[in-house]
Amino acid sequence: MAATKTNKIIFWTTTIIIFIMEGIIPAFTSQTELAKEGIRHLGYPEYFGNALVVFKVLGALTLIIPQVPKRIKEWAYAGFAFDFIFASISHFAIDGMDFQSFFPLIFLGILIASYYSFHKLNTAK
Repeated sequence: MAATKTNKIIFWTTTIIIFIMEGIIPAFTSQTELAKEGIRHLGYPEYFGNALVVFKVLGALTLIIPQVPKRIKEWAYAGFAFDFIFASISHFAIDGMDFQSFFPLIFLGILIASYYSFHKLNTAK
């Protein structure tokens, strides 16, 4: 029973971090000049940034809402994994080895912890 409680704490903590960083913050900051410049800096067109924000918000909601079917959550986890990996690759290609290049990988680790605890909770039921 203690393992289940620990898994719930890990799941909700990591999932809320992803929800805030990938759902709430992009929703409120995506139209700022700083965000638009970030997309331009990486060589992407502005419409890509807009589409990315829509999918980030939808994915974040998918992970945080318990009633969403597990199969849909799997797609959201995969989407975020690709997002973090390709964000890191983009920064490495443009900026070289700096903090911005590794920053998405930190969130990939948080996402993996969320995913792992999500599966632990669902196999415990």
